[in-house]
Amino acid sequence: MRKTYILDANILLHDPASVTRFVGNTVVIPIEVIGEIDRFKREASDRGQNARQVSRLLDSWRDGRSLAKGIEIDNGVFLKVHWDPDSPLDRDAEPADSRILQIAAGLRDENPHVPVIIVTKDINLRIRADAMGLRAEDYEADRVVPSDVYSGQTELSLPPDDVKKLASEHQLAMEVGLDLLPNQYALVRPESGAGATVLARREGDSHTLRRVGQFEHGICGILPRNKEQYYALDALLDDRIRLVTLMGKAGTGKTLLALACALQQVLVKKHYRGMVVARPTVAVGKEIGFLPGDVGDKMSPWMQPVVDTIEFLFDSAGSIGGRDDYASLVADGVLEIQSLSLIRGRSISNHYIVVDEAQNLSPLEVKTIITRVGHASKVILTGDPYQIDNPYVDSASNGFNYLVDRFRTHPIAAHIELAKGERSELAELAANLL
Repeated sequence: MRKTYILDANILLHDPASVTRFVGNTVVIPIEVIGEIDRFKREASDRGQNARQVSRLLDSWRDGRSLAKGIEIDNGVFLKVHWDPDSPLDRDAEPADSRILQIAAGLRDENPHVPVIIVTKDINLRIRADAMGLRAEDYEADRVVPSDVYSGQTELSLPPDDVKKLASEHQLAMEVGLDLLPNQYALVRPESGAGATVLARREGDSHTLRRVGQFEHGICGILPRNKEQYYALDALLDDRIRLVTLMGKAGTGKTLLALACALQQVLVKKHYRGMVVARPTVAVGKEIGFLPGDVGDKMSPWMQPVVDTIEFLFDSAGSIGGRDDYASLVADGVLEIQSLSLIRGRSISNHYIVVDEAQNLSPLEVKTIITRVGHASKVILTGDPYQIDNPYVDSASNGFNYLVDRFRTHPIAAHIELAKGERSELAELAANLL
């Protein structure tokens, strides 16, 4: 049955192409929503970019036709911009949320046999709609529930001789039917239950299990403390894996491991020309306002956790590749601090790229970042989907989960979920209790 979906502004700002996702149904956009979007179009942020893209899409679809009467667009979607001649022309005279509710109630009463659904990320609007007997839903097209996110690891029981062969020869031919995704990690144990276990990874989409490295001497002064950290180091140091996602709560070592391997691959191994580090500029609590200076000065407050981590690595390892501190990396052009709002249009080649706090990115922002990765570059994203500060995404709609879900079957990517906090006993207890 054909349904009618009424879109809130936050849906269009989250995904400018969201209109086309409602295949074979009617999509209604209140004119008040267009007014809300117009207020964001001058922003230099991704939200401003999305607002401008929405306007361009609507105008291209119009193409001499009347959006007020409704037009057929891609995927069998019938699109209509709803305007009530009796409603105030001043967009601030009546909140858009109230107009959405009024329009939904009116369409439902006009044709009770056609389901009318409000689509919004505004929880309170969904609650108000429910109180009025109206249907309201979140945008589901890119939602990945955290409990359903691929962990990147499993356990395998193999014949004792196979486990011994894997341990001694560092690789083992897999049976054709062995059910591992590309670059999935496994704790391999003997079927008998007796004997040592081995950490291994399916090598890309091949039929080979390869033993994970031992890292006896550590990486930039850092030694792995649990099996997930062994997995992470293996993926971070394998240049054939071009995309690595590290997921875990605070204190599990995501950023520390990523930056340690970045310094190792750039300064010691010299596999990359330099490293790029970026974080979303989303504040925890009240905004601190505009900051003076160039991009480096403006990004300094956001990047301080990265600075602290790199300085800790230098304190642990001493000199790394002839460098002794964070300042020398920046001064020599080895380390570039990148604002994600300025990454669009770039092509970053032969660099080790680390994007921290990726759970605060939308799916479109993640796409923008990954499509900037040029030849011979490797990109690492770290995040905790339960610690989100961006009001426009949540634990299921953020771009980090979306990326993990979409790339889990591709041999160019690897994902590891780190479970155990290693920062301190207090930090681990706080992450679990608070």
